This record gives sequence, C-alpha cells and structure tokens, in this order.
Amino acid sequence: MEPIKIDITILAPVQKVWNYYNDPKHITKWNFAHESWQCPSSENDLRVGGKFKNRMEAKDGSFGFDFEGVYDEVIPDQKIKYHMEDGRNVDIAFNKIDENTTKVNISFDPEKQNSVEMQRDGWYAILDKFHKYVENH
Repeated sequence: MEPIKIDITILAPVQKVWNYYNDPKHITKWNFAHESWQCPSSENDLRVGGKFKNRMEAKDGSFGFDFEGVYDEVIPDQKIKYHMEDGRNVDIAFNKIDENTTKVNISFDPEKQNSVEMQRDGWYAILDKFHKYVENH
C-alpha cells in the first residue's frame, strides 16, 4: 500500500517548528485531532534507537491508548524517521522555505483498520492543530 502524504506550511522559523514538534512540554498541548481528546503525557528520547510515547485519551475517560515508536533517523531541524510497534514507517521532513516559513511534510504507512481518507484526515487534523499552536505561541 502506498504511504499517505500530508503537508502544511507554518509561519515560523524551522528551529522553533522542530522544538515545538519534539519537546514533550509542547507535544501535550497540540497532539490530538479533536477538542474532545487530550495528550496528558509525552516522553521523547529523540535519537536513533530512542523511543517516544505519547498518551492519547478522550477527555471523558472513555478511551485511551499509547502512541509509541522508535527512531530510525534523526537530523536536527531537517528530518525524522521512525517506526511504530506494528512495523509501519513514518517520515517527517522539516523544510526551511525562508527565515520565518517552514513546510512540514509527513509520509506514513496506512494501517488496515480504517480508510485511507479517515487516516489522512486524522493525521492532518493533528498537523493543523500543531500549525496553529506554533503560530500562536
């Protein structure tokens, strides 16, 4: 199956975008697709072989799960590659357009439970939340 690709342009320097994407104190503020969800905790060991774990929970406590992965490549301010426990791969590129503009490109292997459209929409909703968080802080 082809990877799903999404991207967004953020009006912020690449270093800020990188930091907000990878620092747990920021991750917990933006890493959810909808207001009815939250990310109460985040751990991130950002290095090759390092792991991350983000707790995703419905605010009403009805459902929750850990989103986890292991880093395969880390190039500061440029690129992250990781794989999830089920073997799916994710590539994230941080492209500096100019001093105050960064384009984030994400490519991820789809899972088989949900439609490609639903997965794209969910990941894009989180990326859009990230974009708004970075531009407003």
